[in-house]
Amino acid sequence: MLLGIDTSGAVSVAVASGSLDGEPTIRAVRGDERSRHHDEVLLALIDEAMAAAGAQRSDLTGIVVGRGPGPFTGLRVGLVVARSIASVLDVPLHGLSSLDALAHQALAGAGTESASVGVALDARRREVYFARYRRDADGRVTREAEPAVAAPASIADELAACDLLVGSGAALYPELLPATAELVHADAGHLILAAAQLTVQGTDLSSTEPMYLREPDAAKPTARKSALGR
Repeated sequence: MLLGIDTSGAVSVAVASGSLDGEPTIRAVRGDERSRHHDEVLLALIDEAMAAAGAQRSDLTGIVVGRGPGPFTGLRVGLVVARSIASVLDVPLHGLSSLDALAHQALAGAGTESASVGVALDARRREVYFARYRRDADGRVTREAEPAVAAPASIADELAACDLLVGSGAALYPELLPATAELVHADAGHLILAAAQLTVQGTDLSSTEPMYLREPDAAKPTARKSALGR
């Protein structure tokens, strides 16, 4: 049994049977669309998904977690929980970009004529996290460049040229990034399926370091403040 967790935007949890070097079957998916309540809902959603799949945490043989990119606080909640469960159960932990999950979901629901997909997630500060993907004739999905962050206007032509364009960033800036499907946040079920595809392709998923792509909004002060206000 595999547990998938993604908190790059909303919160999504999935449970699947099988292994990443085979063809896992998604048994249950639970989510919460709110983007600022990750620590309040994540553990409850895990319990709900496990119960719906007829499994217990002790049945898990692996954890798959989305590395983002995403907001600092929400992303950290998912990674900490995934690492904690994997450590307690002593099972493997696998990490991949949350953009990979959205690309996998978009292409899974598209016809074979759709070969490229652009993914844009809301990065706040009037920017988006983005990446481009291509599916070749044998079904292999490849990310064409590392995830990055930019203003929507600066990448509009690049992403609009893709056959498909999805993500919360596209939903937020439709005049610049016209979405082709209503896929806004990463789905943990497709996170597991994307991880399985990448595993078969020989991709190393051992890193669970977060993809922040920039410094968090809350920064440490650069100088010590006087208690007297001087």
